[in-house]
Amino acid sequence: MKEYVKKRVHELYWKDDINCARTTLICLSELFKVDIEPQTIWSAVGLHGAGGYRAQCGLVEGTLMFIGIYLHMKGKAEDEIVSACYNFASAFDKRFGSLRCSELRPTGFLENDPPHMCENLTCNGIEFAYQYILGFAEQ
Repeated sequence: MKEYVKKRVHELYWKDDINCARTTLICLSELFKVDIEPQTIWSAVGLHGAGGYRAQCGLVEGTLMFIGIYLHMKGKAEDEIVSACYNFASAFDKRFGSLRCSELRPTGFLENDPPHMCENLTCNGIEFAYQYILGFAEQ
């Protein structure tokens, strides 16, 4: 799984030039074999720190979107989905130290930042999300 994520993230970032939220949503959907509608992918186009505003991290946003889709498909009630999202956000915050893009990026935001500088963080975030979702998917 780690090699798949590393390869797929690199491809989505460098070949397709898409953001972390869409990359997360696509990778999780492929790992869990869930079809995602094109409209849903497009809805995440501005979810990389709230369109670059440096707010909530797109790795969190993409995972929360996927959790909603996945758990709905599994027949979970709305309150269970909300709880799973809350618990994921709490777990992500504990693991990575923040939910904010501006705090998670390796050097924050500088004028001359290279593209896709969160590639390693993205791989780690997707692997974490995958394991987290596996944990409650088995329940």
